[in-house]
Amino acid sequence: MKYILVTGGVISGIGKGIIASSVGTILKSCGLRVTAIKIDPYINIDAGTFSPYEHGEVFVLDDGGEVDLDLGNYERFLDIRLTKDNNLTTGKIYQSVINKERRGDYLGKTVQVVPHITDAIQEWVVKQARVPVDDDDVTPQVCVIELGGTVGDIESMPFVEAFRQFQFKVKRENFCNIHVSLIPQPSATGEQKTKPTQNSVRELRGLGLSPDLIMCRCSTALETSVKEKISMFCHVEPEQVICVHDVSSIYKVPLLLEQQGVVGYLSRRLNMPIETRPRKMLTKWKEMSDRSDRLLEHCSIALVGKYTKFSDSYASVIKALEHSALAISHKLEVKYIDSASLEPSTLKEEPVKYHEAWQKLCSADGILVPGGFGVRGTEGKIHAINWARKMKKPFLGVCLGMQLAVCEFARNTLGWTDANSTEFDPESKHPVVIDMPEHNPGQMGGTMRLGKRRTIFKTNNSVLRKLYGDAEYVDERHRHRFEVNPELKSHFEEKGFRFVGQDVEGERMEVIELDDHPYFVGVQYHPEFTSRPIKPSPPYLGLLLAAAGKLPSYLQKGCRLSPRDTYSDRSGSSTPDLEISELKLPSTSNE
Repeated sequence: MKYILVTGGVISGIGKGIIASSVGTILKSCGLRVTAIKIDPYINIDAGTFSPYEHGEVFVLDDGGEVDLDLGNYERFLDIRLTKDNNLTTGKIYQSVINKERRGDYLGKTVQVVPHITDAIQEWVVKQARVPVDDDDVTPQVCVIELGGTVGDIESMPFVEAFRQFQFKVKRENFCNIHVSLIPQPSATGEQKTKPTQNSVRELRGLGLSPDLIMCRCSTALETSVKEKISMFCHVEPEQVICVHDVSSIYKVPLLLEQQGVVGYLSRRLNMPIETRPRKMLTKWKEMSDRSDRLLEHCSIALVGKYTKFSDSYASVIKALEHSALAISHKLEVKYIDSASLEPSTLKEEPVKYHEAWQKLCSADGILVPGGFGVRGTEGKIHAINWARKMKKPFLGVCLGMQLAVCEFARNTLGWTDANSTEFDPESKHPVVIDMPEHNPGQMGGTMRLGKRRTIFKTNNSVLRKLYGDAEYVDERHRHRFEVNPELKSHFEEKGFRFVGQDVEGERMEVIELDDHPYFVGVQYHPEFTSRPIKPSPPYLGLLLAAAGKLPSYLQKGCRLSPRDTYSDRSGSSTPDLEISELKLPSTSNE
């Protein structure tokens, strides 16, 4: 097993997740099997109870693990399925050590950070690195480990110490460290500054880890003199200094790393048997980045949510929209709308904000209402759904978005003016959305209906069923505490509001569709978590097709894209066997 540790310096949020994913991608494209672990130094057991403003969205895995959004990047880039133990937090480590201490496993010993916590970290990494993540259940060969936060933080010290010891346990040829650092370029001089990187590397080496590759995040390509300066002061060869400048699409990052010889260096440093002959290297990434650069047609989607000030709050949703837009060769424009701005109370207090929000909503080609928690902004979302339904605008509601579509229909078509979810109005006479029997209100963490569940399609003429390739059922990931009240189902169906997908028992309403509407779909699950760049999520693809006016022809063709929109056959696999010598990767100079 080869271990690649990715650390970060100078600032957090520097792009370690994308770089770790990209390193994994280029190794996987060489035929190696890659897994990934994300370490978060916070004390929370998992990410389940965070506000999206803290660390961005909460990503949900097949096994119901609520984890950091970087695991979403790993899954999308590497096309793998991770488990909750691939996200390691300080809370999980301390909890496991304290449980052992209570059981008497350390009888007679003083339990300390070194060696007990650091040993627990190393054992966790070794055990998790061997868990298969591909569909064929083969043990991975390479494990990319991303250490969250910044080197020098108090909370990440035990992890840095654990890896200092770990490099000797697994031997030098099985462990390497990539350090991601910032090269600021103050606008006053326009000069690229290396001092923060020098200090960051010095601190890392002081803690006992010496970086093998220094990946420099900068706004423009790194000048040769700057590269040489970093090499001299940071104790590495110039070829070990890699420039990761800002690019137009994240699909270019694996190409950028490959081009600078990262594969060659890692194969020598870790003694990995990678063939260096011209091969079909990263074809699909090349194709995706090329396509994203030359899109001409535009498509705008209004995202009506409550965490719109921070785009990472909806990271997977945005990615799912991008995958779908790329698949139909349209340039995506996301219009972020704070749902509270659509409410009549805003018209009184801030009329300009109110009218601007409605102008954005009315001018969009499609409307998306994603998941969320809490009462704030729900009435604004209901107003947006009402507009989409009446004006026949393509609409997709996810999780809470689907529940609010049910509330909106009950109020404005069935005439139940007080219809609501018991989450927002426990006293409602028409509780169309209720909490689930197994939900435990005493505990907040990990008590929702989480993870992969099966949805059975109850009808043959459902649009969504056709988009899923006429599947009888789909397995998608859930994260919710409330559900549509099954007792009121018949009232809706009489008026053309159909529950076309239900759970295996037929008790939970999973998919809604509205008759006589170009595309009005709601799903209780979160399809964005399983969307992949080359395999876009069907509910999102349907929304984009409808917004671009292409859905009827797509369904007519038996759910096939026109030839110019499809990817080539050779881009379907990220572990190619064929060689392709004519493939030219783009040079950095023209980006």
